Amino acid sequence: MSHRPLTRRAALVAAALTTAGALAACGSGGGLSESSSASSAGGGDGAFPVTVSTAFGDVEIPEEPQRVVALGWSDAETALALGVQPVGASDWLGFGGEGVGPWAEGRYDEAPEIIETLEPSLEAVAALEPDLILDTRSDGTRERYDQLRRIAPTVGVPEGAEQYRTTWQQQLELVGQALGRSEEAEQLRTDLEQGFADAAAANADFDGTEVAVGAYTSEGFGAYVRGDTRVDFMEALGFTNKPAIEDLAGESFFVPVSDEQVGLLDAPLTVVFPIFVDPAQITGNPLWQTLGSVQAGNALVLEDEALVNAFSSGSVLGTEYALQNAVPLFAETLQG
Repeated sequence: MSHRPLTRRAALVAAALTTAGALAACGSGGGLSESSSASSAGGGDGAFPVTVSTAFGDVEIPEEPQRVVALGWSDAETALALGVQPVGASDWLGFGGEGVGPWAEGRYDEAPEIIETLEPSLEAVAALEPDLILDTRSDGTRERYDQLRRIAPTVGVPEGAEQYRTTWQQQLELVGQALGRSEEAEQLRTDLEQGFADAAAANADFDGTEVAVGAYTSEGFGAYVRGDTRVDFMEALGFTNKPAIEDLAGESFFVPVSDEQVGLLDAPLTVVFPIFVDPAQITGNPLWQTLGSVQAGNALVLEDEALVNAFSSGSVLGTEYALQNAVPLFAETLQG
């Protein structure tokens, strides 16, 4: 699956986007339960009106939403996981088609209208006549929120959330409340956490092992620190992010790594994500070959685009897919 061209700004957001605390279910059986609901109507567990607390105050949703527009990163996938099909959605990772990853395909009866991401067309959103707008993971600005709430009740970022850093737990809770499906949301969370516990228990050698989690973009190498989806995902499995990388952490969750600093990526396990570049640009890079972990066979470049995108999605469905498919790769690479 290929990406559509993205602006440089969007590519950088995609490279560094975080959804802190990513946990996931791992595949001992089937995936997360899939609702058969064909629309936003019906199937909810909550009585309306409902009130959802956000960074911009309480939002009252008077009736069960029938026409949902999902604009935040992974808001559409979260709604789909709860059995609700948005009529409009933003395609942050440039999937095309329905705007969701393969882990969420088949959950729409009718593809949504795709809305731009960083600067959504207010006219396009209004034309869909939404009765609820989801924007729980975005730049979190008051300007964006005020523009959207003039169209329909808008559930924005949660209290205390930074740009694009709404956790999957917060997103699931907010979307579940807004759709009147809090019980379903809680069940998804429980299933994810149990699946994570199972994955950690099955791979005891992950516990305490240092890991360097990096990225390679058109700008070169970089490394992730705590607060990013990928690092939190690894630490949730028992790994410890390399302290020398953590020492460089500032307000950002992504640390540029110069050619002279590439040794920072050397660890008992090195995992690197190609972001909008061909994986061969990493494996064929002479600097990459200097790493001890590469020479020892303990370095992994994730070459499957769907798997890379699953980590980036930060949704409950994408994270489940990531854990099912990545954990065996981590185990194999750690063994050298």
